[in-house]
Parts: sequence; structure tokens; C-alpha cells
Amino acid sequence: MSSYLFHPYTRFSTIENEKFPNIVKGSGVYLFDDNGKRYMDIISSWWACALGHNHPKIVQSIRDQTNILQHSITGSMTHPNVLELSKRLAHLMPCSNRHCLFASDGSSSIEAALKISLQYWHNKGKAHKKWLVGMDQAYHGDSLGALGVGFVDSFHAPYKSAVKNSLKLPFPVSSKEDPDGFLKTNKLITNHAEKIAAIIVEPLCLGSAGMKFYSDNYLKRLSDLCNEKEILLIVDEIAMGFGRTGKMFAFEHAGIDPDIVCVGKALTAGYMPLSSCIVKNEIYETFSDLGQEDYTFYHGNTYAGHPIGCAAALAAIETYTSENLIEQSHQTADFLKNELEGFKNLSCVKEVRSLHMIGVIELKTEFLQYIPLIKNKLRDQGYLFRPLGTTFYFMPPLIITINELQEAVNAIKNILEEI
Repeated sequence: MSSYLFHPYTRFSTIENEKFPNIVKGSGVYLFDDNGKRYMDIISSWWACALGHNHPKIVQSIRDQTNILQHSITGSMTHPNVLELSKRLAHLMPCSNRHCLFASDGSSSIEAALKISLQYWHNKGKAHKKWLVGMDQAYHGDSLGALGVGFVDSFHAPYKSAVKNSLKLPFPVSSKEDPDGFLKTNKLITNHAEKIAAIIVEPLCLGSAGMKFYSDNYLKRLSDLCNEKEILLIVDEIAMGFGRTGKMFAFEHAGIDPDIVCVGKALTAGYMPLSSCIVKNEIYETFSDLGQEDYTFYHGNTYAGHPIGCAAALAAIETYTSENLIEQSHQTADFLKNELEGFKNLSCVKEVRSLHMIGVIELKTEFLQYIPLIKNKLRDQGYLFRPLGTTFYFMPPLIITINELQEAVNAIKNILEEI
């Protein structure tokens, strides 16, 4: 099966020792392999399929658009879908006076955001502001630019010599003296503010680090400090956006208005590759050639604003809003949080935590050797998990029912009780 395929994020030992499911169909929260076996998609196909699989509205939007316009670039051209989607995304922001630059995947939108930040300060005559700053253990994609603001060493160690890291903010750790874990961050930023072009964060949750959460007040204080020190704040909503944290976007919990917001994954509910970099108007306006200098943003993507991708995104956004899915998911999220409490007494469990439709079971370090066994047992029983280190997490489609979620919770609990 794998003789011609280069699997991403997959060890050769896994390829040698496991028979991967050959997925041929999806429906609701389930995927089906070529033998007809059904699997519950607990991770929303890498956090993207927030509306599950084979959703009729999105499938129909793709079919309809395929019969009308298959591809058109957005460099010096446009089409109705990309115009409407830009408007819809702008109006989802705290202030709608924004512009959307599209790409085909999350990494590409992050790359655009970083380049926009650097060129913005160049356009403003402050080219000395060129540091791009990320948070320890953060992940923002696999391009070299994204690696420069990401710090997941187990993923990116081979590329260190080619990557420039300016500054790394510590992951916020709460204490009695510093409840938000912000004091070290405040000191670092204040000491280097003149050099910093932008700070990029995953809002409230560092996904690839093992679903590590931090407070919304930290994010609010970070935003206030960036405004004070003339630093752009980029919020990476690629994994958290479109209802995952109980609001349309995670940054809303902090009541902030980021300079740049990057979205992807659930933007199309995972049905088409599409992402967007949503930029405040005061930044956008500096990219002009109408004065004495040419400040045009010479950056683009062949599939930026792809008509079929935009059609899927419009259908997804309409579904999130018209079907009130984010509000409806609160009951499911509460159920998940309560169910996780039952794992605390298991001898192998270090910690459980949750953030709306993200549920985390972190095992003790000494149980790391059992992770592949647990994952394979769950898969054999029809539940697709993809652990991060010693962490198993629930990040299911928003449409999952309480009964379906109960099945998955019971499955992993029964296995962990046997260890």
C-alpha cells in the first residue's frame, strides 16, 4: 500500500509494523476502509473536519461550483466566490475593515503573515523592526519561515541550521505571584521591542505541544503590550478557529482585535485546501505603489482564492452560523469535560484538561512505551486517535453526538484501566 507514498509525520517503524487503514469513504463522524470497517474520527482528520464527513451542504457547493468555474487566479483578477468569502471573513472579525489574502494551506498563510509583517515595517520606514517572535513549544507550520517562529524540537531539529530564530517567549506557567504567567514575557518584549516586527501565537492552546492551554488574560495582556510597543500581533487560528473553543475564534475569549488572523483547516471544514490571512486595513494600506515608492506585496499562491475552495468555505461558514453549531456544542463540551474527570484516578494518568471541544488525557512519562499499543487497540476497535507524545486527545467534529462521544470515552478508558 505504501510503496509509492511518502507518509508525512510517520515513522518507518510504523509503516513496517502496522497495516494502515485504506480509507475509501466518510460519513458524519465516521471513516470507512476498503474492507467496510468503520472508524470514529476523534481528531477531525487532523483538526480540519469540524462538520464531519460528507456534509450535504458542503458537498453540494463543491459540485455546483465545479460545473461553473474550476480555477481562476486572484492576481489582478477576481471572481464572485472570493469576493463574497473575503467579505464574510472580514465581518467575522471584531472590526470588519480588513482585507483577506488567500493561500492553499495553513503554513502558506503563516508565511504570508510573517512576510506582511516584515514588509509593513519596511514600508513604514522602520526596517530595523525585523524580529519575528514565537512562543516556546509552538507550531505554526512546516515552511522554513514558519519554523523560525515554531519551537517543536522533535519535529524541526534537522533544519535548525537553515532557520533563523530571533526570540522565544516562554510558555505561560501560572504561579501565585504571576497568575497569568506573563511577567517573563513582559520583560522579554519590553527589552527588545524596538527590534520586534511581530509576535505570533496559537491562541489559548498549543496544539502540537500536546494541547497545552494558557489563560485568555495572558492573551489580552500580550495584545495590550503589543499595541503599546508598536508590535504586530498575529493570531494563528488555523487549528482553533470556527468553534473549537466555544466561540467562532479563540481570540474572542480575550476580547482582542489582532492585527493579522490566519485561518485554515475548518475554514472549508476540511473539504478543500484553503487558508486565509486576514489583515487590518491600516496594514494593507501601506502596500501601495501610488506614491514615490513601489510597496507592492510581491507574494502569491497559484491556488489562492480557488473558486471551489471558496465555495466550500462559504458553505461551511453558513453551516456554522445558520445551524447554530457552536452554541449547540456547549452541551457536548460539558459532557466531555465531566467524563474526563473519571480518568483522574487511573494509575497511568498524569493529568486531564479540557477547552470546550478539546479533551486531553496526558499519561505519566513512564507509560510512553505503551502509547503505540493503546493507539493500535483503539484503532482495532474502530476509534482513530493520533497521540502527541504521552497525550491522547479528543478533538472530534462539532457534530458528534453525546452517545457517540460516550462510546469513544468508554473505549479509551477500558484500555487504560488494563495497563
